Parts: sequence; structure tokens; C-alpha cells
Amino acid sequence: MRALAKARTVVGGEVAEVFVNISESPLGWLMRRGLITRRQYDAGEQLRGNFHIACLGPSVTMRWEAAGHNKVARGPGAALDPTLAQIAAKQRFEAAVTAAGPGLSDMLWRVVCAGDGLADAERAMGWPVRAGKVVLGLALDRIADHYGMAA
Repeated sequence: MRALAKARTVVGGEVAEVFVNISESPLGWLMRRGLITRRQYDAGEQLRGNFHIACLGPSVTMRWEAAGHNKVARGPGAALDPTLAQIAAKQRFEAAVTAAGPGLSDMLWRVVCAGDGLADAERAMGWPVRAGKVVLGLALDRIADHYGMAA
């Protein structure tokens, strides 16, 4: 199900009303328009998944989850407890961002993790128009290599 919202944009010097799918991620938008490859999209989604599992995004100051039970499964087939899963995801996230390298990781974080559009990220970083697409593509390729995804 798509969640549509009205937005205003400038098209050809005139203000126009458009509908925006607010549930669509910037990576999904870029892939559907052929601006990034499926490999780049998958690498970005893997990075975003680790970002969310590691709880690296902003949150409220208090946790409202119910207190957990101390029933931790043990053995070779047991899943990680939530704290260990969070720590492991943070380590995977940091390793991928390090593999992207300085400069590239800024654009990667803004678009993939924070959900900013390319134009917004370029403006926030003071970059020229369309520079973000090139930098994001390079960063996504680097983390795809880091994750061992086939070309």
C-alpha cells in the first residue's frame, strides 16, 4: 500500500503540486528510475538494516518496552539475545562505513540511513547538483564489495 502526500516543487520555473510516495525509500526511488543497480540497492538495504538493528537512529530518552525475561537460548542454533544482536549489527555497520571511506560515507549515511533525498543531501553538504549521485554510487559499490556481493 502506498502512502501518498502532496508536495510542492518547482518545475520549469513554476510551482507545481505533485504526489509523493512517503513510504518509498530514496534507494528504492533511485533503483526504480535506473540510477543505481540492484547490487547497489541490496548493499544499501543491508547497511540500512544493520543501522536499524543497531538502534543508531534518534530515539526518545526512555524505553517503553516491557522488561524482558531472562530466558536466553543457548547452544549452536540459538539466536543472539537482543543486546548481542545490536552490538553485532553496530560492528557490521561500522565496518561497512569504514570500507566506504571518508567523504563517501557522509552521503551514504544521509541517503541510506537518514532517508534524505539526493538533492537534500547535496544541499546540506554544500555540493553541486548531481555530485551526490556519483558519490553515492561509488559508496554503494564499495560497501557491496565489502559485503562480498557479486558484480
